[in-house]
Amino acid sequence: MKKILEVGVLLSSERDIHQLLERILSCVMELTHCDAGTLYLLDKDVLRFKIMRNDTLRTYSGGDGKDPDLAPVPMDRGTVCALALLEDKTICIEDVKADTGYDFSGPIRYDKMTGYDTRSMLVVPMQNRSGEKIGVLQLINALDKEGKVCAFDPNMVLVVESVASQAAITIQNVRYIREIKELFHSFVQVMSAAIDERTPYNASHARHMAECGSRFVDYLGGCEGHAPFSPDQKEELLMSILLHDIGKLVTPLEVMNKARRLLPEQHAAVHHRLETIRLLAKIDRLEGRSTAEEEAERLRQIEEAAELVEKADQAGFVTDEMKKSLDRLQERRYVGEDGMAHPWLTEEEHAMLSIRKGTLSQEERKQMEEHVEVTDRLLSQIRFSPDLSHVRQWAAAHHELLDGSGYPRHQKGGEIPYEVRIITILDIFDSLVADDRPYKRAMPVEKALSIIRTMAQEEGKLDPALTARFMESRCWEG
Repeated sequence: MKKILEVGVLLSSERDIHQLLERILSCVMELTHCDAGTLYLLDKDVLRFKIMRNDTLRTYSGGDGKDPDLAPVPMDRGTVCALALLEDKTICIEDVKADTGYDFSGPIRYDKMTGYDTRSMLVVPMQNRSGEKIGVLQLINALDKEGKVCAFDPNMVLVVESVASQAAITIQNVRYIREIKELFHSFVQVMSAAIDERTPYNASHARHMAECGSRFVDYLGGCEGHAPFSPDQKEELLMSILLHDIGKLVTPLEVMNKARRLLPEQHAAVHHRLETIRLLAKIDRLEGRSTAEEEAERLRQIEEAAELVEKADQAGFVTDEMKKSLDRLQERRYVGEDGMAHPWLTEEEHAMLSIRKGTLSQEERKQMEEHVEVTDRLLSQIRFSPDLSHVRQWAAAHHELLDGSGYPRHQKGGEIPYEVRIITILDIFDSLVADDRPYKRAMPVEKALSIIRTMAQEEGKLDPALTARFMESRCWEG
């Protein structure tokens, strides 16, 4: 009775399907004091070997998650294990060699191959509460106190049937849990892909980070001073990575896809205006208000202006000299057909072209930075399980920096969790080396490493120890 209670506790606490199957077979073999056993699970129209154990032959397979290398058993009445499940009845045989009521050709072939002597057998079907067929327990060669093969004790049959019933329910529950987790993971993968696919300039960012992050935490687990991540901890971190940019689902595409400083309509307006100035210069000459030399000078100025606009629009960095040229261009005026003076560059165009680094204005950058707050709001709507309880917090904090200069909450030092520090390093590195960003070219790996080293060691923005380990790991290489 004590052993049966222990089995019940074990079955209710185990959530790893492979360990669960192993425990089920070991428990019923111990309860019945038998020499060998096999646990099968139903897979469509066949029974698949999951766990096999034979103490006499000292063989054991299936406990590592890999199924025994044996052909599955068809679900027909030709085999005793399939028949037991089909008819939902326990089959107990004292001597398979002498029994003529069932087909024991399988065990007989096994005995010829291995030299084993199969005698007594107990086959118990496993079904859940709703009668759904789950699998079969097949026990071989019960042993008496002297270790000799004997028939299975009839009193133990009911015990094994009870355990099999509990096992079937537990197996089904574990399967449900696994299916629910797989469904949720699929949802996260789809959402992550949707974020990346929404714009060609963000393709595969989260996936690259997750792949790199998985290798990095595995590397950290082998480093002195860094505790290994448990499977649940690793899953929680990777889930945070995959969802860290979910807020970009509502970021305007014209901001996310902004490859130049000027918006397309602004770019068109500037060149349309320059073309208008060119035509007005030509009209002035034809109508005698200017000379050919004056027209040529105006055309030269227009050409220079067009070149300056294109150069500033695409520059990685706007220099002081370029900024002064833009200032002079913005001060220049022409007289339109309405007789009024108009600027060659509007104030808004001038402000956009004068952005020192990157392509986004302060307002546009604010829109981009808002994605982390949107991430927090969106993830607040998901009821994460306890083992994923930090996903929202970690995903929404990936732009926080140790010196407090990050956003949105400007957290500092110890306020930023260890896992967030990892995500931040991964995010910055992948952004630097990515070759699909509209506002910059892909940066060589060594230059990117130099930047994050500076951010860690000199600027105090990144965790120095984690940054050093990241650089050592070369986890981006796969």
